[in-house]
Amino acid sequence: MKNILIRADSSSIIGTGHVMRDLVLAKEFNGDNVTFASQDLEGNINHKIIESGYKLDFLKSNEIEELSNLIKKESIELIVIDCYAIDAEYEKELKIQNPTLKILSLDDTYEKHHCDILLNHNIYADAKKYKNLVPKSCELRCGEKFTLIRDEFIREKAKKPYKSKEKKIRVFLAMGGADTQNLNPKILKVLKKFNHIAVHVVTTTANKNLKELKKYIKNKKWVTLHVNTNKMAKLLRKSDFAIITPSVTANEVCFMQKPLIAIQIADNQREMNKFLKKKGYSVMKSFNAKKLQKEIAKACKLPS
Repeated sequence: MKNILIRADSSSIIGTGHVMRDLVLAKEFNGDNVTFASQDLEGNINHKIIESGYKLDFLKSNEIEELSNLIKKESIELIVIDCYAIDAEYEKELKIQNPTLKILSLDDTYEKHHCDILLNHNIYADAKKYKNLVPKSCELRCGEKFTLIRDEFIREKAKKPYKSKEKKIRVFLAMGGADTQNLNPKILKVLKKFNHIAVHVVTTTANKNLKELKKYIKNKKWVTLHVNTNKMAKLLRKSDFAIITPSVTANEVCFMQKPLIAIQIADNQREMNKFLKKKGYSVMKSFNAKKLQKEIAKACKLPS
């Protein structure tokens, strides 16, 4: 049994994707002693870690000394780092302070890392692009073969295609657990222009604009809000198309083989957006109401 530490944060600014994918990864260490190390940031979903049955150590900062002390205290043999604030120099120093420590780094944007294993689980990931970015001895795990898909999506995909009794086009809308740019209301205003539409909005309590969103959808029977839902895969299976960010969610939508419109909201989503465009999906580099209306019009021609 190995002692494994997963270093990841979530917040209203960072979002929830890192912790959610690490909870999937943690299951691959079945039989090992897995602990999470996270900061108690505003809008975090640390409760998800505890609900999943894992021990959680709170960090007061992202200082290397604090993390290194925790590694020594817990006799950690492998650390999984899924944190943009930790770079190659930080990883190198961590190894100097803990000579026997193995590092598995998650990466989305082809950054330099000093690790033993590099995991880019996104469907667009290309191992060749990590040449000269990681040590020669580093094991590369890149692309669709290593994509972290939650069990709920695997179960839902195995079911028969959903046939709705309603004559409405079902839209799955997810702008990230935190919706950092507050795009949900703006997108709903565009969707409002279309008839015979039923929209399912997925978000979390990490969303600082949740109160505003709830106020906007009040008395709008064509919109259903799902907060902290554990039925995301089911909602997606029953949808006709999805409007999402080109993030971890794109891996899941593509796995479910659903049409999508992707709206980029952060620099770290650029690679996924480029990949989706190359594959023929509708993508946007930023929110644009007129362009989105055109893309929705195209999507609505799909059979419901």
